[in-house]
Amino acid sequence: MPFFLVKGDITTMKVDAIVNAANRSLLGGGGVDGAIHRAAGPGLLMECRTLGGCATGEAKITKGYRLPANYVIHTVGPVWQGGNCNERELLIQAYRSSLELAAENGCRTVAFPLISSGVYGYPKDEALRVATDTVEDFLRSCDMTVFLVIFQASDYDIGRALFDDISAEVACCKTERPAPEHGLDGGCTGPCPSGDAFCRMLLQRLAASGMSHDLFCQKANLTKELFASFSCAPCPRPSKPVAMACAVALELPEGDIAALLASAGYGFSDTPVFDRIVRYFISRGVYRIVEINKALFAFGEPQLGG
Repeated sequence: MPFFLVKGDITTMKVDAIVNAANRSLLGGGGVDGAIHRAAGPGLLMECRTLGGCATGEAKITKGYRLPANYVIHTVGPVWQGGNCNERELLIQAYRSSLELAAENGCRTVAFPLISSGVYGYPKDEALRVATDTVEDFLRSCDMTVFLVIFQASDYDIGRALFDDISAEVACCKTERPAPEHGLDGGCTGPCPSGDAFCRMLLQRLAASGMSHDLFCQKANLTKELFASFSCAPCPRPSKPVAMACAVALELPEGDIAALLASAGYGFSDTPVFDRIVRYFISRGVYRIVEINKALFAFGEPQLGG
């Protein structure tokens, strides 16, 4: 049930299904729609001609043809008309229809573009908010990994005031990766921990919280398979973004986050940009990982979860 933002080309995503921001005819167009049709080849257009178009907010599915994805889910987002013509509800419906169709067809991995944010004119920051809120809500009851593919990082805005606020917070940070013993990649100056100490502490904290395992996976942006590995012996050592995600999902105070990270061999400081951004949110009582990941993505840092 993880959800990640990705910078790249949706036509290259190796997932069960990619979502096409199509027009009502489903016969191809510009932007993402045109790119998907070109990459898939003429078979996609031939199948789309049999579908009879698609209403705004609805979705239809075809094969992927030459794409790495098995399926293409075509949905029609709303044209922005100022915000008073049911645009938000129609955009939510476009995402939900696509997710429901993916689930019905057994898809475990799905990639979306930022629907309606191109020629349809939906404000990018609002389009991003609808996308993240809708996908996050859907993943509470469905075991699926979702990627939101942003063609250019500049194509969205996490909110100018917040962006500037975080920019000021990290301005004094060094841009180099931190020393290995505190690094995201987990290099250790001495013997690396096996992960057993981290897993024991995590499971103890989780039991004390009373949170269900499913809810924890959803809040921590983890696959159920990765969480299950925490009960194995020996327990695999998590990456720092995974360890941090677990601590954030448990809504631990900063000192306890540092202790949980230390059990996996990581540090928590003000120096790395990654740490600084996470600390910015937890110091303000914001533990919603999708919000933290928007900022980490904007600054080119690894996202929480796995």
